[in-house]
Amino acid sequence: MVTFILAIVVLAFVFDFINGFHDSANSIATIVGTRVLSPAAAVVWAATFNFAAAFFGGTAVAKAVSSGFVDQAIVDPFVICAGLVGATVWNLITWYYGIPSSSSHALIGGYAGAAIAKAGFGGLLWGTKWMQTLSAIVLSPMMGMLFGFLLMYLVFTIFRRAVPSRIDKFFRRGQLLSSALLSFAHGQNDAQKTMGIIVGLLVATKAHFADQAGWLSFFYLENADSVPYWVEIGAYSAIALGTLFGGWRIVHTMGSRITRLRPVGGFCAETGGAIVILLASRLGIPVSTTHTITGSIVGTGATTRLSAIRWGLAGRIVWAWVITIPASAAVAALTLLALSPFSR
Repeated sequence: MVTFILAIVVLAFVFDFINGFHDSANSIATIVGTRVLSPAAAVVWAATFNFAAAFFGGTAVAKAVSSGFVDQAIVDPFVICAGLVGATVWNLITWYYGIPSSSSHALIGGYAGAAIAKAGFGGLLWGTKWMQTLSAIVLSPMMGMLFGFLLMYLVFTIFRRAVPSRIDKFFRRGQLLSSALLSFAHGQNDAQKTMGIIVGLLVATKAHFADQAGWLSFFYLENADSVPYWVEIGAYSAIALGTLFGGWRIVHTMGSRITRLRPVGGFCAETGGAIVILLASRLGIPVSTTHTITGSIVGTGATTRLSAIRWGLAGRIVWAWVITIPASAAVAALTLLALSPFSR
């Protein structure tokens, strides 16, 4: 069993890597779409600030994921494994088709689907965290849209008499800072979700490590009140490495197909999205960075004219958001059923 548990820890880091790979578009789509940085330079820039979040962020989101969604009494390695498989499969499907879906909701949906398959809906903790997360599906893109719109309007007001070429030059530099802030926010919120899953696993299986000596003693965790340092560094490293490899299909969708952006628009979209994500991280809410930055891009584009938004594409993206939790939950439930002969 110990070997199986360690394999699940590795699987969690693999999911985190794919999360970075899948969601790299969130951090770099606008800065690539505005041609401020080349794709190669952009992923290095984003990965650096993804990892930097390890030294400045908290663990409120990790604690919420580890104990706020599923009754810990029913959690075992098979539930965690099935949840990770469900989330990973959905991430790969949406990456292949270039759909910017939410890795966060895929993970929560997969975890919930596995719990329901084992213990029914009673296995879920219907409380504050579920309400916050489900509400954020609607509120995070709306808040991103609002902040993107307001920042763009503010910039237009302040710089209305400035020479366009100077505005462009100024915000090309400013977008380096806004992109760094968004990457920092993305790393802080998303890496913590994987940390929470690993913590939940180690607490559920602590009996298997209680008497272990040597390096295996690092895997013993009494409760979910703290996150081991090696889990934090591992999660941030995995998401940063995933970002380095990028998800170019989704970059194209978000960077140019939703609306055309100039550096000033990219700056406002990234800053607006980062503000919302950092606020959610502070409150311990596992918000979707994909939803938030997409909403912010739409809000920024709407300041020019509503027809600047490709609403047909935006509508297809929204449908992907709607089905992410049930789709990943279904895959996780089927995975748990396939694993059930081994859990006896």
